[in-house]
Amino acid sequence: MALLMKGNEAIAEAAIQAGCRLFYGYPITPSTEIPEYMAKKMKAVGGTYLQAESEVAAIYMVYGAGAVGERVMTGTSSPGFSLMQEGLSFLFAAEIPCVIVDVMRGGPGLGGLGPTQADYFQLTKGGGHGDYHAIVLAPSSVQEMVDLTKESFDLADCYRNLVIIAVDGILGQMMEPVEFPPFKGRKLEPKDWAASGAEGRPKNNVISYYLTPELGESENIRWGDKMSMMKEAEQRFVEYEMEDADYAFVAFGTSARITETAIDILREEGIKVGLFRPVTLWPFPEKGLTARLDQIKGWMSIELSAGQMIEDLKLVVNGKAPVGFHGRMGGMTPEPEDVVTAFKEQLLGGVQG
Repeated sequence: MALLMKGNEAIAEAAIQAGCRLFYGYPITPSTEIPEYMAKKMKAVGGTYLQAESEVAAIYMVYGAGAVGERVMTGTSSPGFSLMQEGLSFLFAAEIPCVIVDVMRGGPGLGGLGPTQADYFQLTKGGGHGDYHAIVLAPSSVQEMVDLTKESFDLADCYRNLVIIAVDGILGQMMEPVEFPPFKGRKLEPKDWAASGAEGRPKNNVISYYLTPELGESENIRWGDKMSMMKEAEQRFVEYEMEDADYAFVAFGTSARITETAIDILREEGIKVGLFRPVTLWPFPEKGLTARLDQIKGWMSIELSAGQMIEDLKLVVNGKAPVGFHGRMGGMTPEPEDVVTAFKEQLLGGVQG
């Protein structure tokens, strides 16, 4: 049975159904419905909700809960996500599985409450110090928010890695019908590494500090191998009208929904365009893009930012075709007609972005 739910609330319910029993967070618009929902529901399922004194405190509470093997989540918006960056680096180095939701809002600085996708660099390039990556999932509907949230806990446990669900403020606040089908999940190994009591076995240490450069390097090499494995196995994307496309847009989240309408307008005019939608922002789905390079005459990145994902797109295209861009900032969103106009001016008109 379908339920009409707000995106933030759907994420929270999906997390509970995935076995999340610990949530630590600090309310910040436009993600506040996530902790609000958890505050109402956690006790009934035997879980714990705790409002931390700050986002910095929240992420280190996540560290402690994940270190003992519990499924744990936090949720925040862009300024709070910035405050968590040091903790994310520590979580990666300690190989603690956890899920973080970032409901992106305008910036830089305190910015505004409108939607944006300008956290892309911070999400995908390892916002904290050191060489690391989180798996970053980018749903574009409330139903996909449910499905990817459930899977995110399995991904975190499978790789002992942090997983970030990246949504913009529109998706967090919008309401759509959703269903919560049973989730089979992956077959996962027992958490023998967790600091969950040492009776009958040697104690476990969950740490991120190494005293010698030699050990530091060997650990970084090992983590690099794990990131390579994740990059190879977890690239995900969705295509729309790509089979016969001469030109292609690349967009995620709300930008992708707007772009689909622009594609319908252009198709009615006889212009063959399609959409390549990354579902994983990291690993960026370069294999799927590469498979289309010989087909596509020109690409255009559509973003709620000044242009960030376009850098990854250009790296894959590598000069084989023009790459255009259209974006809005500060909480503004483009109209489909704006996308159509930008496409015609930049790609059909021969102007490279």
